[in-house]
Amino acid sequence: MTLPPPRPIDEVQLADPAALPAALGSWTTPKVVRGLAAGWPLVQAARHADTAAVDYLKRFDHGGMPVTATTAAPGTQGRVFYNDDLTGFNFRREQVPLRVVLDTLLKYRSEPDAPTIYVASTTLDTYLPGLREENPLVLGQADPLASIWIGNRSRIAAHYDAPDNLACVAAGRRRVMLFPPGQVGNLYVGPLDFTPAGQAISLVDFAAPDLQRFPRFALAMQEAQSAVLEPGDAVFIPSLWWHHMEGLEAFNVLVNYWWRPVEAWRDAPMNALMLALLAIRELPVEQRAAWQAMFQHYVFDADDQVAAHVPEHARGVLGELDEASAARLREVLRTRLLRGSNG
Repeated sequence: MTLPPPRPIDEVQLADPAALPAALGSWTTPKVVRGLAAGWPLVQAARHADTAAVDYLKRFDHGGMPVTATTAAPGTQGRVFYNDDLTGFNFRREQVPLRVVLDTLLKYRSEPDAPTIYVASTTLDTYLPGLREENPLVLGQADPLASIWIGNRSRIAAHYDAPDNLACVAAGRRRVMLFPPGQVGNLYVGPLDFTPAGQAISLVDFAAPDLQRFPRFALAMQEAQSAVLEPGDAVFIPSLWWHHMEGLEAFNVLVNYWWRPVEAWRDAPMNALMLALLAIRELPVEQRAAWQAMFQHYVFDADDQVAAHVPEHARGVLGELDEASAARLREVLRTRLLRGSNG
């Protein structure tokens, strides 16, 4: 079977990066913004030469703490993944000074079958203080987390992130392939609680999809979107959109920003899913349907009428939550979980 090609990710033009905050507020689907970070000194150095980009990054490396480097043998073809039986992984992690990673990447640039080297999701302000100030991007979002990703040719399996994500290519080129959240059933997602990097991933090898083992992947490809990003280009990935990231050059750098449109004290939705697996999934079908109606009423269809018939002072968790009431609710949940209540 020949898989359909992904359609291009929608592209938008922003003549001035200062227009980004207003644009982000209206986007609910993926967007590519060409040249959004073209003015960054890091991008300009990378366009000149990989060595220039490395020298620029080293200016901000205080050397006070090592980074976590993921390395995989040449035979993995850059795929950061599980081992054959999903009991472990095909890579190892080690603590290495950042400048050693950068020098090693330069060393292997000309080798066609180099080992995979990947520094993932490293907090920008902690490890490279001052770099964000020299390479600014105003998002208009509250306290976004800025991270840097550095490596050579790598393939990161399709996964999702709970926050919205704006990823800017600073060096090299990257291919990104995106799938809407509704394609979760067609991507053959692996374990939720044993993952390569914290998020569940698709088990499909996008370079050589096994359609006998994963036949519904053909359906996912009907909804796929893709783009190749050059230095200075950016892609907006909405919350829960699955994304497969591929570094196409021997030296790649990406800077991304994550943010959630809710207060930091609110809990992670994945915690609710995990608890639902524990408490609801194995119930009789009639009871699952009843709980589905409860969730629909109190969560997914909730509006200001759900508790309007209850006096405001008596609404408890049905009322408006704040940081203090959320902390009390979290303590109640902790107590219930420790007690093993099935009520």
